[in-house]
Amino acid sequence: MWHDRRILDLFGIDEPILLAPMAGSGGAQLAIAVSRAGGLGALPCALLSHAQIRAELGIIRQHTDRPINLNFFCHRQPLPDAAAQVRWHRRLAPYYAEFGLDPAAAPAGPGRNPFDEGACEIVEEYRPEVVSFHFGLPEEALLARVRATGARIVASATTVAEARWLEEKGCDAIVAQGAEAGGHRGIFLEDDIATQPGTMALVPQVVDAVSIPVIAAGGIADGRGIAAAFMLGAAGVQLGTAYLQCPEALTSPVHRAALAAARDDRTVLTNVFTGRPARGLANRVVREIGPISPDAPAFPLATAALMPLRRAAEEAGSGDFSPLWAGQAAALAKPMPAGELTSRLARDAAALLKAAPNAAPA
Repeated sequence: MWHDRRILDLFGIDEPILLAPMAGSGGAQLAIAVSRAGGLGALPCALLSHAQIRAELGIIRQHTDRPINLNFFCHRQPLPDAAAQVRWHRRLAPYYAEFGLDPAAAPAGPGRNPFDEGACEIVEEYRPEVVSFHFGLPEEALLARVRATGARIVASATTVAEARWLEEKGCDAIVAQGAEAGGHRGIFLEDDIATQPGTMALVPQVVDAVSIPVIAAGGIADGRGIAAAFMLGAAGVQLGTAYLQCPEALTSPVHRAALAAARDDRTVLTNVFTGRPARGLANRVVREIGPISPDAPAFPLATAALMPLRRAAEEAGSGDFSPLWAGQAAALAKPMPAGELTSRLARDAAALLKAAPNAAPA
């Protein structure tokens, strides 16, 4: 059914559809549903402790023996900066007062866990078929241990330069993440988000620049987007926002409500939730102190101080202080079971490609 089988053969899957690893919104049940439908399910590990990763993997392996992707962040933790934390807490103080919260009780902590020795041991123990990374790659010693398990290694690139770097480091496939994509930008060789290319511009240029399979991501939410990605030379697609309204997703009620009312012109890149640019639906805190705030501490240290505000607002039914991650095609997403959605996406895309076989890339 697919004229390009590289991703299917590389990962051992039936459909070239990858579930984006969405920390906080994706868990075992969503991964299971996508994998059972023939795609590649993903477990995002950045917000999970080692014990939680093992527990989620245990659930996944009990319910499917299909290939699975474990995803990790591989950022470097910033040095402590007390002055930056003071500025950030001062900036958030009026909101703490509004909710009757004590600013002095604001927690501190990293907010996101990078790939480390303990995570590598889990990969060696469970031997997932695919291990993917965001924000570059981990140190070579850890990467070599992952490779030794037989796992296929995948990482995100937001530019051609990043894609070439990842190929040189031995990746088996590359996710070309266009600027339309929801969640954190995978940018790692530079920090200028203003020059980031969109999916339609990025994918064919990455395809021309590397010899390994390219997976398109960003602004893809239906069969038309998948077919277009294949016409640009992609061998697979990665979708996240399209799955956020599925019943298996861990998406919060306020996030679901925001997605149901999503429009094409209501997402922004913001650093206020974590300290690193990520695309989501604009809400009160993004509009009032962002989208890009110079006061936000370095990633991921902005997260902790916002958590009490997020909890208080969500308890009142508001998403004003929640990270409502979403890509620009959020309005195209349809709420339905994840397995059914995966099958429909594959069927619709295959029909479109079959109708125009001569237009497919050589």
